[in-house]
Amino acid sequence: MNINGSEILPKMTHDEVARLSFVSSLRGHLSGKIMPGNYEIYESRIEPSIVDKTGQPPKDRHEIRRVMTRVPYYQFWSALLRRSQEMMWDCGVDVTERQLPELIEIFRTIRDQDGETTGSLQLNPDLSIPPYLTAVDIHIQPGCYHTEQVDSDDVAAGAIFETGIQAYGWGINLGGVLLKHFRQHWPDGEPARILDMGCTIGSSTLPWAEAFPDAEVHAIDTAAPILRYAHARARSIGVAVHFSQQNAEQTDFENSSFDLVISHIMSHETSKKALPRILAECRRLLRPGGLMLHFEVPRGDTPMEQFMHDWESYNNNESFARFITDIDLCEVAVDAGWSSDEVEMAIVNPNIGVGKKNYVRGEVLFNLLVGRR
Repeated sequence: MNINGSEILPKMTHDEVARLSFVSSLRGHLSGKIMPGNYEIYESRIEPSIVDKTGQPPKDRHEIRRVMTRVPYYQFWSALLRRSQEMMWDCGVDVTERQLPELIEIFRTIRDQDGETTGSLQLNPDLSIPPYLTAVDIHIQPGCYHTEQVDSDDVAAGAIFETGIQAYGWGINLGGVLLKHFRQHWPDGEPARILDMGCTIGSSTLPWAEAFPDAEVHAIDTAAPILRYAHARARSIGVAVHFSQQNAEQTDFENSSFDLVISHIMSHETSKKALPRILAECRRLLRPGGLMLHFEVPRGDTPMEQFMHDWESYNNNESFARFITDIDLCEVAVDAGWSSDEVEMAIVNPNIGVGKKNYVRGEVLFNLLVGRR
């Protein structure tokens, strides 16, 4: 099973494919069939009981949480969803560990190929990984993105990540979604130099490099194992991207050196201190007339939706996600040096329908922070 055409994607046996398919089906069932029942219970029982008790609807998601987390149905759904996430990573870990020596050799072979046209990889062993990435295993992926499983040339985190997320079942590439939005709203845009922040394995980066083959595309992340994997993945597919190990809060790129700076659901994995630094860095890096696009998961329009979104923070180690719900990203950008007329929030509709995301009922609309220099 090789869905991306890359040599470095771990190969699965028949039984491993079946196992991952089961996890994917389970997650889809939990999202499409079980999860909506939480809303039905809330609307028919929980909200009326709160109104009877207090004389008014719940004022925020925290009030709902105090009640809903004691509901057996919610507990059942939540426990199963958490277990499905663990099973997803179990699949990725087992497949990767079985092949890790071979995957490392594939990485080395691809890395040692000559040719600037196939991108590059620069690692910084002295880079201090931010504590908001080391404090917990984000998404409960064992070891998170940065842990080195072997002494040198480790790619395990990248292989586990790509294998595991096949069970998410989104059916979309976030880079492709944001690129489509870019084409619709800036049809004449032809960026010559692009930076993708928080690229992980580069799956969201590649659509941009393919769409703008004459552009110089850079992608950064703090974790070496996923960058090694990303580099080998891109080269194997034949797409040129320059990957480097850097913190988006402070990069080594020159002032005014990019036409477009982007990220794909990175902001909620940072911190309250890091976020304004990242936005200030984006402004420093953009040329006059340049564009910043930070693509983010929705946080919900109602207290109940926001409560359901908070599941990821409490159960899936996305610690900052619940705090970003209450943050005005435009205000943060202005505090970071942008002017109020340079930034705005937009909505991106990827048209993926019901059941494609495990905590959203109905159509999924992503948030987008837009900055124009």
